[in-house]
Amino acid sequence: MVLLACWIAPALFVAGVSQQSSLPVDTLFGRWMHDTGWAGALVTLGFSGTWALPLLTSIVAGDIFTSEDRLGTWRHLLVVVRSPRRIFAAKALCSLTVLFTMVAGLAISSSLAGILVVGNNPLIGLDGHTLSAGDAAVRVLLAWACVLAPTLALAGLGLLGSVLFGRSPMGLLLPAVVAFAMQLALLLPLPVAVRLALPGSAFLSWNGLFTDPAQLGPILTGVGVSLVWAVVATALAYAAFARRDFSGTGHDTAGRRALTVGLAPIAALLVVGVAAVAPYSSISDGGITQAKVNRSVSTAFAHLYRLQTTQLHRPAVTEQQLRVTSACNRGGGKLTPEGAGNDWRCVVSWRLPGSTAVGQAIYQLDLHPDGRYMADGDGPKQVNGYFLVRTDDGDTPNPLWQFDANVDLLSTSS
Repeated sequence: MVLLACWIAPALFVAGVSQQSSLPVDTLFGRWMHDTGWAGALVTLGFSGTWALPLLTSIVAGDIFTSEDRLGTWRHLLVVVRSPRRIFAAKALCSLTVLFTMVAGLAISSSLAGILVVGNNPLIGLDGHTLSAGDAAVRVLLAWACVLAPTLALAGLGLLGSVLFGRSPMGLLLPAVVAFAMQLALLLPLPVAVRLALPGSAFLSWNGLFTDPAQLGPILTGVGVSLVWAVVATALAYAAFARRDFSGTGHDTAGRRALTVGLAPIAALLVVGVAAVAPYSSISDGGITQAKVNRSVSTAFAHLYRLQTTQLHRPAVTEQQLRVTSACNRGGGKLTPEGAGNDWRCVVSWRLPGSTAVGQAIYQLDLHPDGRYMADGDGPKQVNGYFLVRTDDGDTPNPLWQFDANVDLLSTSS
């Protein structure tokens, strides 16, 4: 039933939301669900990384060994198969196959529904530039592929918990508990090295695929860390399974073994991960600086200004001709301009070709610790102060009113 839901529910969700007048604009790419079918697949991906995939790994990998304890079938299974190694490999591959099928269902179902209901149209990236339909399709596929790595990490933890805790429900809950704990941690202003050493960061870093150039540093680091976690957790699960005594009906040493075989190695892995990532990040703070915010806002505004120019049938202009600059600060200049917060304010300036006048627009930013932010236009009205612009074809959503963008946490250029 869960497998079937993974192949049906995303299509129903995307088709239903795409027909609504009110869109989930607080969700990444949600504001574009009326314009392109690929936005629905990315909204589904964001929800899956937060809720669906952790729960699915608990249901599948977290229960794969526990079910034998509940049914009391270990001794019978060992007599029939006679090889603990074969049993472990079969169960691990079984859970992996089911999880991959579920992830494929989520991706394919949401993508097809979006294309059929809305259309195979271009997508606006996280820096305001327009991706062609073909480019959007490739990047959406890569984004879904990126979240397979942290899913494997949670699956490895699920196998470990299922082996260690026996009949206890903790084995079933372990992947979900760890995933939600990492999500809470990633909401904090952690140093970049600590953030990227958590496999949960890969559930967020796929955002970097939708900038130009792509922000590959956090993506590759997050995927690599997740794969290491998956291998180590699975190896620990096999070591615990190989040493387990199946002659009795109980599993009384689960608590002590969970500390020695599970918790301690995973904690050591986190410490090693932080030490390994730190030299490559070359940043000891959260990675969000004033220079990076200025550059990101300027880039996104320039791209989206061109889009608005096309909507209004004005003379074409390039980003180089606009010479957009941004001056961003926090708390009206009273706070240090770095780190996450909803008190960022930016004044964007630009010049049109052949004009000496300087245009200006104001934005209020809500900037998250992972580098993603939403810029909310605060005037002037004819530029970004209203959510619609009047065109020859009628009222159209104003791309400069609100937009989502991303700060590259690993970038060190000013």
